[in-house]
Amino acid sequence: MDEVGVLEPSEVVPPRDAPNCVVLCFFREVIATLAARPDARRVASLRAAHADHPVYEIEHREQRLAVFHPGVGAPLAAAFLEEAIALGCRTIVAVGGAGALTHDLHLGHVVVVDSAVRDEGTSFHYQAPSRTIAADPRGIAALEETLTAAAVPYVVGRTWTTDAIYRETRSRVSRRVAEGCLTVEMEAAAFLAVSKYRGVDFAQVLYAGDSLVGEQWDERDWTNATDVRERCSGWRPTPAYGCGGQRTGRRLKRMRTI
Repeated sequence: MDEVGVLEPSEVVPPRDAPNCVVLCFFREVIATLAARPDARRVASLRAAHADHPVYEIEHREQRLAVFHPGVGAPLAAAFLEEAIALGCRTIVAVGGAGALTHDLHLGHVVVVDSAVRDEGTSFHYQAPSRTIAADPRGIAALEETLTAAAVPYVVGRTWTTDAIYRETRSRVSRRVAEGCLTVEMEAAAFLAVSKYRGVDFAQVLYAGDSLVGEQWDERDWTNATDVRERCSGWRPTPAYGCGGQRTGRRLKRMRTI
């Protein structure tokens, strides 16, 4: 893992005067609202074959805060996280949604990620092979403090990161639940691996979206739960995690559309 890549992120995105704190927001309507603010300015653009992903800077609690959409799936999201770090971001919170694997997670229920089952490929290029990868306890504590102060009910638990949403079979779901997974998504394990590799602060919160609990998939109209997503993007993290207030989170789930 110590060998330097032939292509490093700084060769694609040179360092610049970017905010230390950044939110990886999977909610495009929230980003559109932020981009329309009078104080919002575009400080960078992360490029992929399908589109550019603008990085916006706003002021939050008298501190600079960057916000951008990290893309869907571990390879792209990890690459954009790498590029955000290359820009100069060092304290990172991801906000998004995930599929619920337990009956207790109603639509909008908040989950603070404490670990992820590594059922994708990207994380293995950043950390030695293991079944799971743990989140930074300091990040977990900061999110818990933030959610408690905001009187937002939440649980702390494990998520299942997969590359294949159409291969989430009933037997696989049962096995992941037996491993302690509360949710399923496509990026968390990669985010955790990249942040550990690069030595940056990272934390993630998910909201329960669609449900894989029953015999049939229940969409629960989760992609239209704009009130939930606005709330997820509105909490203010505590200064204890390096920002005088940013937000928790992760993303609009897996590929089930952004």
